[in-house]
Amino acid sequence: MGAVSEDRRIRPGDGTSEAEWLGWPGMAALPAITLDELLPPGARAVVVAPHPDDEVLAAGGLLALAAGHGREACVIAVSDGAASHEGSSLWSPERLARERPLESLRALRRLGLAPESIVRLGFADGGLTAHRQDLAARLEALFRPHDRVITTWRLDGHPDHEACGQAAAIAAERRGACLFEVPVWAWHWARPGDARLPWSRARQLALDASIVQRKTDAVQSFASQLAADPSTGRGPILRSTTVARAARPFEIYLS
Repeated sequence: MGAVSEDRRIRPGDGTSEAEWLGWPGMAALPAITLDELLPPGARAVVVAPHPDDEVLAAGGLLALAAGHGREACVIAVSDGAASHEGSSLWSPERLARERPLESLRALRRLGLAPESIVRLGFADGGLTAHRQDLAARLEALFRPHDRVITTWRLDGHPDHEACGQAAAIAAERRGACLFEVPVWAWHWARPGDARLPWSRARQLALDASIVQRKTDAVQSFASQLAADPSTGRGPILRSTTVARAARPFEIYLS
């Protein structure tokens, strides 16, 4: 899956709790960004998701806001997430390749997006680092000038997330699109005030209660990721802290 620096490695357990993050004064002090600043009228929101569920965890609130305000939005699903349950007899790669895209469609409907809003690229889950240049070329062909591209942070701690961030950055620059990155796994391994995160680039998009509810409902669409696997004895892929973060009344974007 590619190497990740030891200081950003995703380790077992739930990681940093949401209570720690929400109790950090620095979070509330982050500068705000409005919907019109993040997604001006006439611009298209393009969310590049390494795996099904990353589109919701990273930018589900923005996608719901875009749908509610009549803004154009689409999701580029880079992989179908078939490698999430290694060694499982319950969730084989073949079953995951069928189920996870369906979960993503259900989630997007809960956010107010139509099925036509998703584009699937079919790259192998866990193999994006080796195909970063190919991915950049595919994304360049899909991006438009003036798109607002949202993807996982280039230093997020998961090889596929980092490869997506790197490829999207290349493609966005070539096409004249504006890139925003979103930490997903970083909330797990980092701590409040962690100097490894670029806080000077962070902006906070406020979400009202109805949008938060739609996002949390969308997360519940990913049944394959939310239940323990009795065939391996492992817990859910989406850890309790990850699910809790989906209920934040804001999303963080790195400009």
